[in-house]
Amino acid sequence: MSSTRHHPVIAAATQQLAQALGHENVRTDPQSLHAASFDNTRIPFPPHAVVHPRTEADIATTLQLANTHHVPVTIRGAGSGCAGAAAPIHGGWVLSLAHWTRIAVDATASLAHVQPGAITADIDAAAAAHGLFYPPDPSSVKYCTIGGNIATNAGGLRAAKYGVCRDYIYALEGFLPTGRFVRWGGPLRKYASGYNMKDLWIGSEGTLGVITHATLKLIPRPQARHTFLLAFPTDEHALEAAVTLLAQHRTPSVLEFLDTQTVACAQHRANAPVFPEAGASAPPAILLVEIDGAPGALSDDIAHLRAWARRHTPAWRETADPAEAETLWNTRRTCSQAMYQLGNAKLNEDIVVPLHAYIPLIQHTREIHARTHLPTPTFGHAADGNFHIHIMYDRNDSVQRLRAQEGIRLMMEKVVALGGAITGEHGIGIAKSPFLRLQHTTAEIDAMLAIKHALDPNHILAPGQIFDITNVWDHTPVTTPLPWDKH
Repeated sequence: MSSTRHHPVIAAATQQLAQALGHENVRTDPQSLHAASFDNTRIPFPPHAVVHPRTEADIATTLQLANTHHVPVTIRGAGSGCAGAAAPIHGGWVLSLAHWTRIAVDATASLAHVQPGAITADIDAAAAAHGLFYPPDPSSVKYCTIGGNIATNAGGLRAAKYGVCRDYIYALEGFLPTGRFVRWGGPLRKYASGYNMKDLWIGSEGTLGVITHATLKLIPRPQARHTFLLAFPTDEHALEAAVTLLAQHRTPSVLEFLDTQTVACAQHRANAPVFPEAGASAPPAILLVEIDGAPGALSDDIAHLRAWARRHTPAWRETADPAEAETLWNTRRTCSQAMYQLGNAKLNEDIVVPLHAYIPLIQHTREIHARTHLPTPTFGHAADGNFHIHIMYDRNDSVQRLRAQEGIRLMMEKVVALGGAITGEHGIGIAKSPFLRLQHTTAEIDAMLAIKHALDPNHILAPGQIFDITNVWDHTPVTTPLPWDKH
């Protein structure tokens, strides 16, 4: 795909936009263009300009000019997305809303009114000041923006008990791709007027509109939490224990799984075993379990979890102290970056499978490991079947690159065959675009495209995302460090 950075029509349109919005708000310097060319997928696609709107009128002007001159527009928040939805793959303008960060909590109505650039952790902190809680917690919660969360319907570690982003959105405001203002829903607990367009925007990955305001539901904040860390000799033992717990209709706020390959990476990075007292020479598989609620109401669940733990493993720890809980969380928090000791590149997918498919899935990861001779560390949310599967490889080795591509396709085919989904919280973007047709029929995709064309007749908003196939493994990633890399 040729770059559009020097396209004369787009260059002239950019000059016109700069005159309308102010040259300081339409940036074309190399540093700004590079920073906006990629997200957490690290695959760069240089835009022609980065637009920093000051007002909603600026957004309307940007979209109207884009339609007039057929300039691609890609919406951007913090750039922490894992599927490439913020990558301007056709160049054009990046519409950055990271500076739209206002948060206002209505404690009486248990609502938060937020702009799309508000950091998710900041929203929860603002709610906490009123004894309230915004539960969705992607692993990038300290960096990701609520606009990006809405765009991918983000979930996180607490999703099984508390739900995902969609479950906490009462209303959205913003602009259609044509530049017309719309409001979907309202700050109300019930709203049934017209089509549910709000839910259509949620998870659309910035392809159907620009969000400028969201009204979020808040709930009472849990007063206490209790954390367990359990070690198992094999991945199967850990997943069997997880399934047993879920089959007893006990839904913890967190139930995380780390396979033995993942734990080996984390232990190597920390230069210390997770459970030295277990005396095992091989790295264990890990379950991290957390429950929360009112202190008095937790006692029964704690007793139940202790009995469950005793039946499944002799190696476990627990704590009700938040500081001690953080030490138990350390292995989970460091495992993603620790994997890079296995290769300088990875293909990773946030797939979802039904409860009965947990063990066939993990066994299939090891089959791919044996077939490709590449590591396949896997971790994720055992509470809802949303696992993060990685294939680590050396990008400079052409044989390993081909094996990694083969392995990730085999994995996605297996996920669909098991009745699963190719993404649970990251979205399709460009990273999963080669696999969209494994999941959806032609009729389903045609229906989606019909909606896209109806709302975006000139196809200016995020063109090429989701539906056009992009093989990310054919592109060279940037090495520019991102804020979350140090964690």
